[in-house]
Amino acid sequence: MNQSSKQGWRTLLFLLLAAAAVLGACAGPADDHVKQKNVALIVRMKHGDYWRTVKLGAEMAAREFGVNVNFYAPDYEEDVKGQLALVRQAFADGTDAVVIAPDGQQVLDEAAARAKEQRIPVLTIDSELTGPGVASCIGTDHYDSGKKAGEKLIELVGPYGRIAVLGAGGGNGGQREKGLLDAIARYPGVTIAAREYAVSDQNQASELAAGIIAAQPIDGIAALNAVSALGAAHEIEKRGLAGKVKVVAIDSPPDVLAYIQEGVIQATIMQKPFSMGYLGVKHAVEAINGLPVPARVDTGTKIIDMDNMFWSENQKLLFPFVK
Repeated sequence: MNQSSKQGWRTLLFLLLAAAAVLGACAGPADDHVKQKNVALIVRMKHGDYWRTVKLGAEMAAREFGVNVNFYAPDYEEDVKGQLALVRQAFADGTDAVVIAPDGQQVLDEAAARAKEQRIPVLTIDSELTGPGVASCIGTDHYDSGKKAGEKLIELVGPYGRIAVLGAGGGNGGQREKGLLDAIARYPGVTIAAREYAVSDQNQASELAAGIIAAQPIDGIAALNAVSALGAAHEIEKRGLAGKVKVVAIDSPPDVLAYIQEGVIQATIMQKPFSMGYLGVKHAVEAINGLPVPARVDTGTKIIDMDNMFWSENQKLLFPFVK
């Protein structure tokens, strides 16, 4: 090969190597910066241990499955307009899936309609609501939790007790009350002396409990959410009726657990909000990737009282923030 031919081959080889280097440099950063998928987590309220625990579970799943979770919540429950605005904001921000605890059918329908337009999955947590386009419903069987509360209260007051019901009305609260009443119906000797509703106002719950206790003798109160339980417990403690009027609650924030320790509340039905957040994101990622997801996931409940509150397995569920 003459000198000019050698020089030509060297030039060609140099150009090929240079091109390969440029292509490699371009490909490297793209591989290192693959766009992370986004999951919008929209819940009913930004405050409180319950929703904080849901968020914690979602964040753990996000780290495990390599996605980003954007958290949206109004200041207070029952703010349907506020949650609707956050649904619209989540879609405007851009998301690959929506995990929502809807505060009513209107909110869920809005989320499902927008998800359908953008061809992204929508999953619900902590809700009995569903509809077209909902890939999975993840949460508590609220009918069963109400049933457990009723059975536990009958165990405490006996088959001829007089009880009052402090409910939350509609949605999840309605399912809890139905389960409770069906459990009580098995004991014809039990009298339901009063039924009142306090959704998210502890002072109102306390006033309702005061009115019930003043009006007639009762043996027990079924408090179907944490607000009702804390309101009833406050009034019972103030009147020196701790242990005399039995209380069974649903939900397990620290104040409810403190009242159990003090003997003012006898038991509570613990939900598993950490599991809801975790499984919501886990199944959202599966749906994003085109994998099948379960239509319904029951995250389960557990009866907590002084006999089992300090069992290690229950401590992990009650206090997921403690490492």
